[in-house]
Amino acid sequence: MSRSAKVIITNPVGLYAAPAEKLVDFVKQFNSDISLTYAGRTVNLKSLMGVVSLGIPKKAEVVITAEGYDENKAVREIQDEMHKLELI
Repeated sequence: MSRSAKVIITNPVGLYAAPAEKLVDFVKQFNSDISLTYAGRTVNLKSLMGVVSLGIPKKAEVVITAEGYDENKAVREIQDEMHKLELI
């Protein structure tokens, strides 16, 4: 089983390097496999290079997917962290 959530990036410059690094560091605390999907491409959300390689702009719809024993907590807390980082 897995848990997913769609979010819209609202930051004026998208998901850029500085908040992406903070987000990736935050995500590393979870044991689940966590991915980020944008424009048909999926990357490991625990990989800064992967996240930045997506070039996610403002108003982009992205999907966070977690699979593992803490998947529900992971998706919920990642969305909360994205709010704190003013990404969504």
